[in-house]
Amino acid sequence: MAENRQLPRTSRGFPDPVPAILAGQARLRGLLVDLTDADVRAPSALPGWTRGHLLSHIEGVGFALARQARYALEDELIDPYDGGRPARDAAIEAGHGRSAAELRAAVTAALDEAEQAWTAVGPRDLERPVRYRDATLAAAAHAWWRELEIHTADAAIGYRTARWSRPFCAQVLDFLAPRVPDGVRLTLAASDGPEPAVVLGDGRPVTVRGALTDLTAWLAGREPEGPLDGGAEPLPELRPWP
Repeated sequence: MAENRQLPRTSRGFPDPVPAILAGQARLRGLLVDLTDADVRAPSALPGWTRGHLLSHIEGVGFALARQARYALEDELIDPYDGGRPARDAAIEAGHGRSAAELRAAVTAALDEAEQAWTAVGPRDLERPVRYRDATLAAAAHAWWRELEIHTADAAIGYRTARWSRPFCAQVLDFLAPRVPDGVRLTLAASDGPEPAVVLGDGRPVTVRGALTDLTAWLAGREPEGPLDGGAEPLPELRPWP
């Protein structure tokens, strides 16, 4: 189905993310199959979170963003989470201790719901308004793509940041531009591809060179798999996620 889908540009200039979302969901389904109880108790790449915490979060955000799509198609607005961020955090704490089988079933149910919701979204629907960030359905779709790709890598279950696609990296760098510190004009120069350097912020010039996936991982607060070269200066301290 995704192969025949037209890929128009969204309002921010990025391709329709739905085909990539469906591919990422299929990948995660396959990675969940062999997880054991010991695996889900082990640490994830996120400090203080086990894989159980991470999978519970993927479950919750999958349902939350899928319902943005479902309600948008009915021309209705709804908050991503009933009860907001406190309810989201409480669900993660309540759910992380489940067995591997229970977590697998829960995440699979969220992926089923997300697949049904996002498959129903046509390219022309992406500009519909949503409550998520008071933005458009395109923004919610890109958010789910980010959550899916980044947290599948965070889970350390066979998928790494080095496998992120170049279109994915481009939209993540755009979204995370607000992380650049005040007074810094940050140039991210990919050493492994034809893309022009990405320039973010304004002020004192700082250039960081490395593989595109490593530059993206660093701006996303993840450990790059390869070296980054910031020249004579240390890499700048990044601001919080927007």
